[in-house]
Amino acid sequence: MRPVLITAAVAAAIGLSACGSEGISVPKDDPAYPGAVLFSQRCAGCHTLTPAGTQGSANRNVRVQGPNLDQRKESRSDVLFAIRNGGFSGGIMPANVVTGGQASQVADFVSKYAGQEAK
Repeated sequence: MRPVLITAAVAAAIGLSACGSEGISVPKDDPAYPGAVLFSQRCAGCHTLTPAGTQGSANRNVRVQGPNLDQRKESRSDVLFAIRNGGFSGGIMPANVVTGGQASQVADFVSKYAGQEAK
């Protein structure tokens, strides 16, 4: 029974890692592309950001939803703050969902592409 569970876990991990770049509209030669991939892998469950191909959840009233970043412009420093501290208002975003250079890549991407639908 145990080998079956291990095989299922490995298959799920491979499947999740393969989803990373589907729907990303950022050109691969754009310096922000690695951040788009990381965003789609780590942030897609809660945040909508069209250039990363993410839609969050359809139910925007659920507490686990992060802001729709198509509608909200973010500075690089604010994105880094949110990543390091788990958001801004004590929500349930996990702190340090990405760290180091990956956090910088996500911040570069979000600050460049967020807010394209902002008024």
